[in-house]
Amino acid sequence: MPDYGHYCPVAMASEVIADRWTPLIIRELVLGNVRFNDIARGMPGISRSLLVQRLRHLERMGVVETWPSPTGKGSEYHLTPAGKDMERVVDALGKWAIEWLFDDIRPHDIDPVTLTWWMHRRIRPERFPPIRTVIELHHTAPKPETIWIVLDRGEASVCTQHPGFEPDLLVTATTGALSDVFNGFCHWDKSVADGLITVAGAPRLVRSLPSWFRWSPFADAIHERATR
Repeated sequence: MPDYGHYCPVAMASEVIADRWTPLIIRELVLGNVRFNDIARGMPGISRSLLVQRLRHLERMGVVETWPSPTGKGSEYHLTPAGKDMERVVDALGKWAIEWLFDDIRPHDIDPVTLTWWMHRRIRPERFPPIRTVIELHHTAPKPETIWIVLDRGEASVCTQHPGFEPDLLVTATTGALSDVFNGFCHWDKSVADGLITVAGAPRLVRSLPSWFRWSPFADAIHERATR
């Protein structure tokens, strides 16, 4: 397939990022997901073969480079300096959509596992309790499902099966209510006050829980747009 030509900077940039899924792959890498399976989990719907194809394309274009995994098994994908500079491009795309496509944003379409995965990668380890802490997320609707986030030694992991530790906190809500908080449509404290989210556990953990997460990178922009 012929390219767009090199006579226009927009055309040249489009050669790199304009394919379907490619901006979302860059988003995942910007957010720090470097392993293949982690990148795929952040984009439900992409096939593994297409993800391989897109990553290879980004590598050829000098945006991504492959590093051996520190575990000795497999590889990791890291942004080059040119790729890291695309963070501002992804940020601009998101903010443009918030400004001009706001009425079409449907945060309740997300499934519980994907939402929990997004939550766990937007963590603030410096705010974690000093000991292992287990959060049980009980999604009541539209699809009842229970998922766990385990915070331990500055890292968070998602478990779709019981992790073997008793939960320290039980969060009960619809997936939509949690998504509204994550995306910035509503603040955590208001959702709790309105009974949309309930939290059970030791009071000190209940109070500090929302500070453990950064929420969506676009939460502030969405909240500002939603409250105009």
